[in-house]
Amino acid sequence: MEDPEGGAKPQFDGAPAAQRKDGKKSRRRKGKRGGQNRNAPQTASQTASGPSGDAARPTENTAGNPSRKRKRRRRGSAAPQTGAAPQAAVQHQKVADGAANPSGDSEHASRRNRRKHRGKRGLQGRPLTPEKTASQPSSAANQPSARANSHADARSGDQPRPHRPGEREHHGFEHPWPDELYAALDLGTNNCRLLIAQPTRPGQFRVVDAFSRIVRLGEGLAASGRLSDEAMDRAVDALRVCAGKLKNREIRRMRLIATEACRQASNGEAFLERVVAETGLDLEIIDRETEARLAVSGCSSLVGRETRSVVLFDIGGGSSEIAVIRIGENRFSRLANHITHWTSLPVGVVTLSERHGGRDVTPDVFEGMVSEVAGMLSGFDCPDIEVAQSTDFHLIGTSGTVTTLAGVHLDLPRYDRRKVDGIWLSDDEVSAMQAKLLSWDFASRAANPCIGPDRADLVLAGCAILEAIRRRWPSPRMRVADRGLREGLLTDMMADDGVWRRHRNRRGQRGR
Repeated sequence: MEDPEGGAKPQFDGAPAAQRKDGKKSRRRKGKRGGQNRNAPQTASQTASGPSGDAARPTENTAGNPSRKRKRRRRGSAAPQTGAAPQAAVQHQKVADGAANPSGDSEHASRRNRRKHRGKRGLQGRPLTPEKTASQPSSAANQPSARANSHADARSGDQPRPHRPGEREHHGFEHPWPDELYAALDLGTNNCRLLIAQPTRPGQFRVVDAFSRIVRLGEGLAASGRLSDEAMDRAVDALRVCAGKLKNREIRRMRLIATEACRQASNGEAFLERVVAETGLDLEIIDRETEARLAVSGCSSLVGRETRSVVLFDIGGGSSEIAVIRIGENRFSRLANHITHWTSLPVGVVTLSERHGGRDVTPDVFEGMVSEVAGMLSGFDCPDIEVAQSTDFHLIGTSGTVTTLAGVHLDLPRYDRRKVDGIWLSDDEVSAMQAKLLSWDFASRAANPCIGPDRADLVLAGCAILEAIRRRWPSPRMRVADRGLREGLLTDMMADDGVWRRHRNRRGQRGR
């Protein structure tokens, strides 16, 4: 017997279906075995296998050779066609068999077709022959490219993360309202920052556009009590950029705030009127309590479920906000509702460095800055926090000071927010980083990529404020947050509008 693919094969003696113990017919058919020449006449053993032409199952022969199962090869055009007459005879015999036993043959044929076409694979897991796939080029040949394009679209779209199991479940979260954008602007004593974002998952959003520039609006404010013309010009230039970004997008709701510099300056209101006239942006001056609550709202996702007490601080350019948070058994959806005590110190990195000097800071100068801030903290009436376990209490710092320390600790070649935001620093690591920065001169600090020349004269003043906070609330660890007022503004606006709740209702309606 000749195998069209493998050459000559030994023929095994098989028992006919009538002699099998189970009495069932073999599921193998003559045409399903590639090792059998369909053009050869049927042997006696093949004729005895039944009128339908089923091949006999090989068994152990008298010579003692072990029985082996033949590979079932799919019948197709790969088999040689040597003549039309034998093939026509076989087809005629199949038609006659179908007339004699229509139900049995149709059942076997349907079962065979189901097996053959399952997953568009052959019976042995091989792909279908080219002749089969050539008849359907649009569906079979183009399937890999279609899958690749769909995955490429998912990666190049607005979803930065790869596809995971259960993605269909949350697909609607990513872009529930493509036109509903929110904007938050924070004009501080040292920086001007803008965020434009879109709500995604409950409690989260996707940043569409962002802007940040150091303007030093509070430069010279401590000495004169007024905003200087140079500082106001720098701030207006930055605000023009923000105004252009806001005009290019359809913003559903925005909130633009100004903080300590405009609060303290005698010409703060006049400056905001100039901003409206030159940029069209209408900024509001918020009080210190609102600033503290916004800082807490912006960092709520960094407070774990196991945490029971947190001291969150925001070291700004002209003021430093501190909030004591105590979380009981029932946690509110807004972390700001757990604030028990808060304070705002009228000192920041700009004002402290101007009073003590920020370029050449000796250990004595540094200790003098720490003592000044500690004196301000001594007037803050707040009960002591009992630290039961290391996971019960920790500090959260949201400012350029703590993010700079984290970048120096990680030895980053350039600052990377993704690696810094949310990182944990132990108490010893924070002390080591502060000592390292204190040992550097101004040129060394300016050369560090995570500090730069704009912050080289401010970073040690921020470390002094941080050191005073650590001495007041000793903690074994601190979490770094590269977020703050802008994130708090966005979170509050989206929560007030109920965008996440409305989207959750839409999902339920689709599920029904």
